[in-house]
Amino acid sequence: MTAVSAVQVRAAAKGRVDESNLNSVMMALSKYGAGVGLNLPHRAVPYLAELMHESGSFRYDREIWGPTPAQERYDTRTDLGNTPAKDGDGYKNRGRGPIQVTGGYNIRAFYEWCKRKGLNPPDFVRNPDLINTDPWEGLSAIWYWDEGNPDKKSLNRYADRNDMEMITRRINGGLNGYADRLDYYTRLGLAVLGFKVTDIIGLQNAGQKAGYYKGRLDGLDGPQTRSAIHLMLVDLSPQTQTLQVKAAPVTEEKPVAVTPPSLDAPWWKSKEVLVPAFTGGTVTSSLAAVGSIPWQNLAIILVALGLAGAFLLWRKKADAKAVSEQVREMA
Repeated sequence: MTAVSAVQVRAAAKGRVDESNLNSVMMALSKYGAGVGLNLPHRAVPYLAELMHESGSFRYDREIWGPTPAQERYDTRTDLGNTPAKDGDGYKNRGRGPIQVTGGYNIRAFYEWCKRKGLNPPDFVRNPDLINTDPWEGLSAIWYWDEGNPDKKSLNRYADRNDMEMITRRINGGLNGYADRLDYYTRLGLAVLGFKVTDIIGLQNAGQKAGYYKGRLDGLDGPQTRSAIHLMLVDLSPQTQTLQVKAAPVTEEKPVAVTPPSLDAPWWKSKEVLVPAFTGGTVTSSLAAVGSIPWQNLAIILVALGLAGAFLLWRKKADAKAVSEQVREMA
């Protein structure tokens, strides 16, 4: 039994989930989560919140391949474990799974981890597409949480102290999409605690009665609300568990600067390199690609189109004026 149910994940999702992708994640979490400490609600909630952001509520499970400029550099990214020659291994080792296992090093590391766990994995190194089969798809995210991240240590220690910022940095390499990750955390936390995913004031009331919430009953999400969620999730853990848990220090909520993904990170990923899962034999990659364009780039495109339109209109009016003057001269 998992600390979080598929029903709760669906409730917290911001759109319809792909049931196949969700099932892969939940099946692996149910069977293998306890082995890495993800059987506790206060750990499983941030874990799944990060996956929900990374996969668009489990709609995507592999990269969109344009190739984008970043993807074109995959082929010679030796830091990812690909060869320095342009031999196609960038495409071969593109991201797969809900957390985007990318590059030769990461794929081999996941394979070796599975072998050490006695799981008898197929040869992902030879055929990375096998990562997107069960139970390996869900296990790929558990591997990353357990030791595949830059720390090479379990991210449970950050979950135990309610440090979503450090969890995000270890998964993303920066703070891209941080607000969305926090929103998923709150929504899923509310669902697991038995509230509607938008009933923040109900949670605040309950947290105040339990002595976990000291702020105003304003129905707004914030660090104090998430602190109360964390402590209430800890209370759901079996009393036999002895954990060093605490809420992260509550400070004034401030905007977080978005850090672009680093090309020196273990892998490069953003919304532009996700592909939608196949549903009913159709693929919506074109719409997904358009919808995933960063707003700054989209703004530049719209301004350029506007200027081009204005220039064409000016030319049209100028040409019409010139013709009128010619007609008057002939008359």
